[in-house]
Amino acid sequence: MISGADTAFILVSAALVLLMTPGLALFYAGMVRGKNVLGTILQSFIMISVISIEWVYIGYSMAFGPDVGGVIGDLSFFALRGVSSAPSPDYATTIPQTVFMIYQCMFAIITPALITGSFAERMRFGPFLFFSLAWTILVYNPVCHWIWGSGGWLGAKGVLDFAGGLVVHLTSGMAALASVFVLGPRRGLGRESFIPHNLPMTLLGTGLLWFGWFGFNGGSALAADGIAATAFVATHLAGMAGMAMWTLVEWLHRKQPTTLGAASGAIAGLATVTPAAGFITANSAIIIGLIAGFCCYIAVSFKNRIGFDDSLDVVGIHGLGGIIGTLCLGLFASKAVNPGGADGLFAGNPSFLATQFFGVVVVGAYAFIVSFILLKITDIASGGLRLKEEDEVLGLDQSAHSETAYTM
Repeated sequence: MISGADTAFILVSAALVLLMTPGLALFYAGMVRGKNVLGTILQSFIMISVISIEWVYIGYSMAFGPDVGGVIGDLSFFALRGVSSAPSPDYATTIPQTVFMIYQCMFAIITPALITGSFAERMRFGPFLFFSLAWTILVYNPVCHWIWGSGGWLGAKGVLDFAGGLVVHLTSGMAALASVFVLGPRRGLGRESFIPHNLPMTLLGTGLLWFGWFGFNGGSALAADGIAATAFVATHLAGMAGMAMWTLVEWLHRKQPTTLGAASGAIAGLATVTPAAGFITANSAIIIGLIAGFCCYIAVSFKNRIGFDDSLDVVGIHGLGGIIGTLCLGLFASKAVNPGGADGLFAGNPSFLATQFFGVVVVGAYAFIVSFILLKITDIASGGLRLKEEDEVLGLDQSAHSETAYTM
């Protein structure tokens, strides 16, 4: 039976998740140089259009259509055929299937947008569009079905992911890792200044992401109930703990805390708690946020020391966060919190930690390998992923879009 309260809650949550993509655009754009602001923003914004079209025609059907061998959904829902205001018996029985479909669409939009932070300031727009679309079809949709789809093989093995630690953060993190290897570093890295041009913009983006994350995690309960409340509380507590830990470690390590560090720590905590949010206690969420703030800070600092040009720290925050959060779920999960979940190691069930580790290995390997192959194919077919040297020096805004963000 359709519940008006649940329907309203998921519609608002869908709007919050959509808001995260413009929030991500601002978060990323503030960290690049002024000549690449609009190009960076557009890489996130255009995903709203491209992936929504893909989702309507094949994405939703591939991810949530009737199962084919545990691997993918069939195309029964092509062009949303049969997707109506009636509830879906396989996924959410108290909201219209159209509401479930559009809520999941917002997840599909932001996931490839996350990847763009790894190759910021150096990928051509045309090849970027092709790669993002192909990646969504060949990586996001199948992994989404494996874990969240009815009959998906990883879900059948007991792998849990409440709101996207594997489906969103690990897949995008591994694609980001592949992107760094294939594209190489930005020209002048280590010799020129790459100081973020507008940190207030990044902080505004952080606030929008944090706000939207309540719909991202809380809405994943698919009902206005106690599990949604659990996820909402866990989301905020992990975000604040991640911010606190990153700031503290940076203060001790570099002798000065920074606003960029505080923002990065908050995003690390939010991303890391995502797979666990609806299965854990408030104290567990704080612990996860603290672990995220510390580990992601170390990862990003190490990246900077070795010259690994993951421009905006997608691997060190989202990729690593997805891994840590998924494994922490294997430690802290409790059926006392969510009877539909599992007990983790600390609740007397070590086998669940092994199951979560298996999920990390499978999804991480698949996402990296397919992403690497897609990038190589795109590079060859398009005549090059990278901007020409003179275009990279000029900047994305003028060379790719004939615009400037700022006029003096």
